[in-house]
Amino acid sequence: MLANAIIRFLKDWTLPVAMIAGTLAYFLFARVPVLAPVKPLVNALVAILTPLLIFAQLLLTFCKVDFADLKPKAWHGWLLLFQTVSCLLLSALLVYCPMNELYREVFEGAMVCLICPTATAAAVITGKLGGSAASLTTYTLMSNLLAAVAVPLVFPLVEPHADVTFWLAFLKILSKVFPLLLCPFLLAWLLRIWLPAVHQWLLERHTAAFYLWGVALAIVSGQTVRSLVNSTAPGYVEVLIALAGLVTCCVQFYLGKRIGGHYKERISGGQALGQKNTVLAIWMAYTYLNPLSSVGPGSYVLWQNIINSYQLWKKRKADLSKDV
Repeated sequence: MLANAIIRFLKDWTLPVAMIAGTLAYFLFARVPVLAPVKPLVNALVAILTPLLIFAQLLLTFCKVDFADLKPKAWHGWLLLFQTVSCLLLSALLVYCPMNELYREVFEGAMVCLICPTATAAAVITGKLGGSAASLTTYTLMSNLLAAVAVPLVFPLVEPHADVTFWLAFLKILSKVFPLLLCPFLLAWLLRIWLPAVHQWLLERHTAAFYLWGVALAIVSGQTVRSLVNSTAPGYVEVLIALAGLVTCCVQFYLGKRIGGHYKERISGGQALGQKNTVLAIWMAYTYLNPLSSVGPGSYVLWQNIINSYQLWKKRKADLSKDV
């Protein structure tokens, strides 16, 4: 009876439990001396496990996708326009308006959160909430291409780096995103055509993608806490950058839902604009901007998953009320 209750709780609150578990795991390895010898092994395991988890969860999700639905839609264009214009406005503010260096990082953190592409695993949450994973996947591809072009062009104007060329940065971003996004997509398509029995077996287990995402989230949460703890910035500046991440998160979920809702894809629109590839965003901040600005996307991990947890709770509550 107790075991069933625990399992039920873990299923209902996967995302908060994952974030707390990742945070506790970081402090456990950071503060307990007896675990010091195994830290290199754990770091190596995490480096291997994270892409494998993302690959597996996307493969399970894409097995459910109808490939005929993978086509651009009007709301995709509006969301891409918002990302582009908001990034350009903030970059113009940073280039042409003199301000204290510490406060620049607040706007840089917000800019990274706005132009950052949709998370490769956003389709998992979208499917769980009842949205269209196919529409979300199409937008994910488009938003990653936008970031790959816009970031190398715009960010060096904000923080000049002579050693980073456009093509080098463009290819680097693509190499970080597209293998992990396209390989499971192509594999799901090939399995559907050539090995339908295997495809059907995976399709019957597609709900496991959500729990794989929970494990990946625990790892990302631990890494985020590590970067925040090791930061040397003044505490009040970190708080301001984190608040900028909160504002951009709320605005993007809200606008995504409003725009997507106009085209009867409210869930997909909200997740497309609101759920970000924060690991890539942190890398972009470190590469192009002041490293302190990475606190913005680092805190975004927390904000977007609080919102996702709330959405999943509302969906679960609505489903229960229908069953009564």
